[in-house]
Amino acid sequence: MKLNKTYRNLVSELQRIDCLKTAFELLEWDEQVNLPPGSGERRARELAALSEIIHRESTQERFADWLEELEAGSNGDSIECQAVLREARRNYDRAVKLSPEFVSRQATLNSHAYHAWADARKKGDYALFAPFLQKQLEMAKEEAAMVGYSEESAYDYHIDKHDPGLTAAFVDDIFSSLKTELLPLIRQIVDSPVKPDTSIFKGFPREGQEKLLKQISEKIGFDYTRGRIDTSVHPFCSGNGADTRMTTRYDINNPLNSLFSSIHESGHGLYEQGLPQEHLGTALGEAVGMAGHESQSRLWENQVGRSRGFWDYWEPVLRETFPDQLANISSGELFMAINAVNLIPIRVDSDEVTYNLHIILRFELEKKLFSGELAVKDLPEAWNDASQEIIGLRPRNVSEGCLQDTHWSGGAFGYFPSYCLGNMIAAQVWYAVKEVFPDIEEDFAKGEFGRLLNWLRENFHSKGRQYNTLELTRKVTGRELSPDGLIRYLKERYLPLYS
Repeated sequence: MKLNKTYRNLVSELQRIDCLKTAFELLEWDEQVNLPPGSGERRARELAALSEIIHRESTQERFADWLEELEAGSNGDSIECQAVLREARRNYDRAVKLSPEFVSRQATLNSHAYHAWADARKKGDYALFAPFLQKQLEMAKEEAAMVGYSEESAYDYHIDKHDPGLTAAFVDDIFSSLKTELLPLIRQIVDSPVKPDTSIFKGFPREGQEKLLKQISEKIGFDYTRGRIDTSVHPFCSGNGADTRMTTRYDINNPLNSLFSSIHESGHGLYEQGLPQEHLGTALGEAVGMAGHESQSRLWENQVGRSRGFWDYWEPVLRETFPDQLANISSGELFMAINAVNLIPIRVDSDEVTYNLHIILRFELEKKLFSGELAVKDLPEAWNDASQEIIGLRPRNVSEGCLQDTHWSGGAFGYFPSYCLGNMIAAQVWYAVKEVFPDIEEDFAKGEFGRLLNWLRENFHSKGRQYNTLELTRKVTGRELSPDGLIRYLKERYLPLYS
């Protein structure tokens, strides 16, 4: 498409509105990082007011005029312009079906529900959060209905919000295939006589952890002139490539928690910083979807961060940072503890082998919440039963169970499948990288990560949202999305360790 005045107007307006959205995200980031405990009500009002402004600006009538004019134009438009128009149309058509009152009410609820969740998790009291979860579920169904989804397909809408084109049926099918291969693999590893000692991680001062994770995230490519890392109740990454905000959390007796959370969030940050900055606010400057986003964070966290080459380089730094804590720990013991596979109740602390079971558990519960088969009041017991059945253990309390994640406090239903789908994409991308660079782990052993990052930026990050998740996976890896690559990777990495 020739970049005529109408197209330029559309892009300019999209980018202006994206600045408003960025301001909204910064308020949300600050709410979880810096907000004084008595300021929650005021912040909820601020978020509600800004959400109404964003909605008003996103539903201007001239958007419809511009889109109709551009869509009626040449059939020879570039794939880039087609992507911009496609996503602008999709977003506009959905936004105009939501009322200003709804978006304001939703922003208010998200703010209130976050604080209720944090309080309930801290106190281990589900009753403090249950009313907010009930409202979030009702609003999620209301939103799906307003956009045009039936009651039966409401959950499909929320999966599609995070990964356009995907449905619960698709996820169900691919997760079923994964479970068939994954469960016996987990049993083989868990039943192995090889038992890594994770108790070696005791008494690691926070100051040393902060120093180390900053070194690692910067070394793998995160640009701290355009981003920062802070602490929060639940680790997350927000913002965009121009201003990327990451968080982690610290435990002196579990330094791997902060370290791998930081590498994970750095993976998100690297993706954001690798998107074309000049196109922020349009499809060309947006991530393909959350499964794609999680593929980047999980690849850096696992394929890179748990590799032998990675620790050949970082073990001396770790020992220099914590000389007393690691004085009597051998390299073999350390590497096995880093790659320990155990059945534990907390998703973000779990290893990459059993991690996928946590996602399957949440997916099964979300389906039941949307179908009405599961009531919000019964969630804790249902969670515990599902954990026993799927993961093989029962949480000791609700903070280890249904209150461990923040996602539902923000109404982020349909997000959890992205983590497991992201693991599958990450494995396929990893093998695509190794076909080009068979010696890539030798780079890691020398503290060099640029070759991998540059390849990801050229082949994955730079594509923005030109393609959907399945299309981009196929283009980057040469294969359809499936569990095969993930199962192959887990077997190749973990069976030799646990033989």
